[in-house]
Amino acid sequence: MRVAVVSESDLAHTNGVTNSVLRVEEELQRAGHQTLIIAPDSDGGTPVPGEGTLSFAIPSYPQVRLGLARSTRLEGILADFGADVVHLASPFVLGWQALAAARRLQLPTVAVYQTDMRAYAQRYGWAGATALVEAHLRRLHDRATLNLVPSQHSLQQLQELGVTELHLWRRGVDLVRFDPQRRSECWRQQVAPGKLIVGYVGRLAPEKQVEDLRVLTDLPGVQLVVVGDGPSRAGLEKLLPGAHFTGRLSGIELAEALASFDVFVHTGESETFGQTIQEAHASGVPVVATGVGGPLDLVHSSFDGWLYRPGDLADLRRRVADLIGDNAKRRAFAEAAWQGVQGRSWSALTAELIEHYRRAIMMQRAATAGSRG
Repeated sequence: MRVAVVSESDLAHTNGVTNSVLRVEEELQRAGHQTLIIAPDSDGGTPVPGEGTLSFAIPSYPQVRLGLARSTRLEGILADFGADVVHLASPFVLGWQALAAARRLQLPTVAVYQTDMRAYAQRYGWAGATALVEAHLRRLHDRATLNLVPSQHSLQQLQELGVTELHLWRRGVDLVRFDPQRRSECWRQQVAPGKLIVGYVGRLAPEKQVEDLRVLTDLPGVQLVVVGDGPSRAGLEKLLPGAHFTGRLSGIELAEALASFDVFVHTGESETFGQTIQEAHASGVPVVATGVGGPLDLVHSSFDGWLYRPGDLADLRRRVADLIGDNAKRRAFAEAAWQGVQGRSWSALTAELIEHYRRAIMMQRAATAGSRG
């Protein structure tokens, strides 16, 4: 199968969209399929695999670049590649043009909903554009051959917009990289000697609500650790003066840090999924997460972690304190968390994705035959 993957985000920007695009590409190639990635050029000329497009920075978040390309150019790229199916990763601007190109070529499209653009519009000062964003999402996903969503919450979001052909497809997790055996007492001694570690991993940006961690800074015997970087870092360092900021980590460094946490905290309320939650689970770390959005599918309260009431920071503090103060419960939750993700390798999830591709191809063939008949 020849799969063209169109990424809305430039691949140099670390986020859930780019991470999943790169892992899907890797697994598809391992399974013998041919792939082409079409993505925005990165600022500074960082090369990207496949085909790059012009890009522009979001004014209120210049680290993020979105792609621009004429649909006629994309049509030529897809035709030259001989795509069997077009995978639209979090489509919005570039994805819309790629969708138009694929439709003209009568190619099946699989639109993967990964970003709550309505929430981003509100968070970054575009609240007046919410209705326009919703209308655009409705048109885009209505025209895709089929749509994949990562969680029940995301499914409901698109259903409320009137979108059909919705299917659940979660995300894989790297079970080799993220493993409880990565826990490092040496790392712990360097970062928080004699203390338990409560940690966060992710972008330091307004939509992640990392500032909510301030209610945890004075928990006795606890060191707050923040892994990641982004536009909010300077402000967060002032707000959380006792926290240890590692900056962005990746690969084994990230896996070692995550496995060395005692409790992982997820604060963002606009997540369609919550990949770092899965990575914490694979690392054998219990999670305390806000009870809205993607985390509802990933964290099972009183079994592998706690969900706290959205916006209730006193409840967040209580849930973290509960695990910090109970070693037996923390270990039991950690074991349950690890067990819960053992069937979610990227290989397994990509096999599911391939079946969705095949379904989309069959649907497109039927639609094309029907129009000719």
